[in-house]
Amino acid sequence: MSGYNKDKLKVIFTALARNEIRISYTKTDEILTACSSKIGGRPAVPNDFVWPRFLGESFDGKTKERPLSFMAQINLEDVKNDDTENLLPKTGILSFFYEQISMPWGFDPKDNGSAKVYYFPTKDHLIPMNIPKDMDEEVIMPELAITFESHISFPEYGDLSVEITDMEIEWEDYDECRIEYGYPCDEYGEVTKLLGYSDTIQSSMEEECEIVTRGYRLGSPEDFAVIPDDILEQVKINSKNWILLFQMGTIETEDMEYMFGDCGHIYFWIRKQDLKNKNFDRIWLILQCG
Repeated sequence: MSGYNKDKLKVIFTALARNEIRISYTKTDEILTACSSKIGGRPAVPNDFVWPRFLGESFDGKTKERPLSFMAQINLEDVKNDDTENLLPKTGILSFFYEQISMPWGFDPKDNGSAKVYYFPTKDHLIPMNIPKDMDEEVIMPELAITFESHISFPEYGDLSVEITDMEIEWEDYDECRIEYGYPCDEYGEVTKLLGYSDTIQSSMEEECEIVTRGYRLGSPEDFAVIPDDILEQVKINSKNWILLFQMGTIETEDMEYMFGDCGHIYFWIRKQDLKNKNFDRIWLILQCG
């Protein structure tokens, strides 16, 4: 380290630490039960479930209503022991969907609906639903078995509060200490997890979630310039209410690869109060990549 008091830095780390639930995946020849925790495949849903769709523009300029890809489902009984901060419901199924053809980045209010999270409080009467026939084959996620592991989580250096960065901690010192605690930086969109801090690739996202869900676009400096100062002050306060619910990195097996942008992540964010009240219909998704 570059001369900074290492013991003092470790005190800071102790105060910052959160719990995250790391997700590992593997291709399996076994038939998974309908309510298994998994990536891809067919979601377990009520028989009256309506598959979500989104009207968006793809990279070739075609605007079309498309079905969202089923990304993952979490049987919450599988993670209750790893959820050491008791943030998630203890039972039921949590399912994640995202529209991968238009692949919205989340900086425009018009992206609302391109990502969905569904919470089914009980597994009773859930059945596997077939993938919509009009879904592009390239965005149908293969069924992968997943396992979980509780892991310590720290913010990226760029996400540190002003109070900490004013203490003149160099980023080299900070990252070295992170690694020592067992948390190397994920620069290549590899980590998939629940909760904890986001593995940020570009910039902090909490204020972005707050601004865009208030109806303001953030695609350019000109967009930011029109946001009133009083709104920005409220954003700084309310952004602290947002936490990471689920992060998905590149999904890769020996015969396929699903990547978000260039080695990126998709991040499902939720307000703390919404998570506490199990209001999963108010999430916001952001995509970041290198």
